[in-house]
Amino acid sequence: MARREQYDDEMMDAEQPQRVRSTVSSVRKQKGRGFRERMDTEDPRNGARGSYDTLETGSGPGPAKSVEGWVIFVTGINEEAGEEDIHDTFAEYGEVKNIYLNLDRRTGYVKGYAMVEYASKKEAEDAIGSMNGQEFLNQPLQVTWCFTKGPARKRGARR
Repeated sequence: MARREQYDDEMMDAEQPQRVRSTVSSVRKQKGRGFRERMDTEDPRNGARGSYDTLETGSGPGPAKSVEGWVIFVTGINEEAGEEDIHDTFAEYGEVKNIYLNLDRRTGYVKGYAMVEYASKKEAEDAIGSMNGQEFLNQPLQVTWCFTKGPARKRGARR
């Protein structure tokens, strides 16, 4: 009988939860947007995280400069065109900083549009004025600004 009582006592001890001392400190760190501390932009530990490039804001509609430069949107590009062909054509109007030419994954051909980036607004305007409607590899091109500002909104207007 003594063995049975000892077994029952051991089982009772196993069923009861043991108290564990809490190790959570009184200061609790929260993660996420709402719990972030104010970031000091002058603090060298933050690096570039607190300061961002900004663009001058003008009033009214018109072209908008991207962070890198002035980007134009070219459509109607032949599917067999290459980046060099586009660069050679648009380099006549100024220094081309970058060309974004997307390819179709399935076929490997050009999707039919490209974005050409210039350093100055004057170069981009010249390219738009000269190349819009011109033929390029037996297809007419449509050239316009890639980024535009919308019309000026009235104060207090909702989206």
